[in-house]
Amino acid sequence: MSDSEDHQFESKADAGASKTYPMQAGAIRKGGYLVIKNRPCKVVEVSTSKTGKHGHAKCHFVALDIFNGKKLEDIVPSSHNCDVPHVDRTEYQLIDISEDGFVSLLTENGSTKDDLKLPTDDAILTQLKDGFAEGKDLALTVMSAMGEEQICAVKDVGPR
Repeated sequence: MSDSEDHQFESKADAGASKTYPMQAGAIRKGGYLVIKNRPCKVVEVSTSKTGKHGHAKCHFVALDIFNGKKLEDIVPSSHNCDVPHVDRTEYQLIDISEDGFVSLLTENGSTKDDLKLPTDDAILTQLKDGFAEGKDLALTVMSAMGEEQICAVKDVGPR
């Protein structure tokens, strides 16, 4: 191959990091995360059935969607692999709330993040709006998994 060839690469791809990783169903515990019906969920209940005459032990998972709170269930043989989402929590400082329902956040490196909607949870929403109206310095915890992000907690850092 010669050095004179120019290669054009599309830069739309990310680093190739998967949104999920495999984990054996029998190793997933209550409080862990699991993908059910393509949604990231937090496991609230696990029950394991005994092996049958010809079969595997089965794990019955009851989980809540981490973004909308819906209850989902799944039954998987305990020796099979399940997808587990990579769940990240990041803390940002609140700068502004826009009229169209988006928040403006300050990241660790000093840039702004303006693509996040106000939370749908009423308790967090009122705490966020009241604190902002009072001029408090608020830190927002943002949970992200499988390409989705949502504000999941508000913390009062003190007056500005």
